Amino acid sequence: MTEPYAVPVPKGYRVGVWEVREPIATGAFGSVYEGRRTGDLVGEELPRTAALKFLPTGTGTPRQLAHLRELVDREVELHRRLSRPRLIRMYDTLTVDDPSRPVLDGATVLVLEKAERSLSAQLSAAPRPAAGPALLAQICEGLAQLHRAGWVHGDLKPANVLLMKDGSARLADFNMAAELEGTHAYTPAFSTPDYTPPELLWSEIGARGRQIRPSADVWAFGVLAHLVLTDSFPLPGGTPTARRDAAAAYARGSDELRLSPQLPDTWREIVRDCLARTHADRIGTDALLRRVEKAAGTGRSPRLPRTLLPRRRRAAVALGSAVATVAMAALGYGISSWADPGAKGGKGSGAVSAYGASELRMDKGVPVQYRRLIVDSAHDCLQREVSPVLLAAMLKVESNFDPNLSDPSAGAEGEYGIARWTPSVLRWWIRPDGVAASATPTPPLSPAVSIPAMGRYLCAIEPRLETSLPGDRRVLLAAAYRTSYKKVNAAGGVPPKYRAYAARVAHYLKEYAPSGKK
Repeated sequence: MTEPYAVPVPKGYRVGVWEVREPIATGAFGSVYEGRRTGDLVGEELPRTAALKFLPTGTGTPRQLAHLRELVDREVELHRRLSRPRLIRMYDTLTVDDPSRPVLDGATVLVLEKAERSLSAQLSAAPRPAAGPALLAQICEGLAQLHRAGWVHGDLKPANVLLMKDGSARLADFNMAAELEGTHAYTPAFSTPDYTPPELLWSEIGARGRQIRPSADVWAFGVLAHLVLTDSFPLPGGTPTARRDAAAAYARGSDELRLSPQLPDTWREIVRDCLARTHADRIGTDALLRRVEKAAGTGRSPRLPRTLLPRRRRAAVALGSAVATVAMAALGYGISSWADPGAKGGKGSGAVSAYGASELRMDKGVPVQYRRLIVDSAHDCLQREVSPVLLAAMLKVESNFDPNLSDPSAGAEGEYGIARWTPSVLRWWIRPDGVAASATPTPPLSPAVSIPAMGRYLCAIEPRLETSLPGDRRVLLAAAYRTSYKKVNAAGGVPPKYRAYAARVAHYLKEYAPSGKK
């Protein structure tokens, strides 16, 4: 099963001194390829191979470009300002000038260090690696380097820790990073729930984004350390949404932090101090580094044993292993799906995540980066009609999966984001605890906020639809989302004004349903 690359670049294409070789990874907007340096450069310290991250900053809608340009600028600015041993290195930034190729013309290319694999891959191969403490010491050293320089990472997680050929670790993917202005920095309103501290889960979003402190990275490190050392998350729950709700209950004081009994005592106190209920009570980064180094027994500049990384294999090695290594290394570059290096045709090939495949077709155009969010949001509702297929069908019809949709003309306030929320309405559904946000959210409205809110709203109105209404109840729910459940009840079904909309939802309900479940 394959899907096209966001930025298709033919093998052999030249950009600067680099020749594009095999595809590595792709995401919603950017794609990563292996690059080979051409010729001998006098006085230049460039590697023979690198990772070329193509970002189409010259094409797309104005809103998409503004969002992407902001993320690129964040990443480039950090790389230009900081050069630290524990941060993935950026060698250069290039701009493609090629009017004959409109998709590539104007694209920004980041020339980055090429990694061997990510921490995600390592944990998949060895959920509790023997070198885990030394690895955590290196990660913590990277955080300390960032924080001392006045920056917050903002998205620390296993996918954004890369392991290099020499056995060293690097922090990567800095498009959420931000420079401190006093005690705070400002980042886009997006985060990975499992690694987000409670105070940021439903924080207000201002014109400059969301306020964040270095303590957010400390919380994320505590979660990551618990995962590396015990192969489990520190908060209970079978899904990220359930664990997010557990974090909220813990922060409110209605539940206690129950760490795994497999966590060594020395590390237990470290993790507990990272996961303090409030940001003010969390351990500072420098003190954390000293304690982590002592617990790991590494001292300064801990180095991972080479046995942590895969040995070189003969050409006849099983393809599956090679795919996994390349795949997971790609995640740290901020990319979500990856190439199969053995696939015919090279460019444009990508393995598709199978998460939720039993409930949602993986080959009908539902973007890979939203599938987990769609499935988990549907699972949070006990009403069986609120399914991954329904959420996917509605997102398709509402916005064509455009996370940056902006329609100011739709009513007094307009509609925004992938689920076309009116901000003052979203305020009532943005929090899973049923309490309205203290302020109306300001666009842009991220998918991480919009999609779960859609699931919560549908879950709340389903019991309010009359049971005697004819037709597919899922379609009735969609119509109620677009207008209101009261109008659907009063019309005895889908109101005439919304029948075309309902017909499109019905079409995609069939399109996205797995075989045998239509």
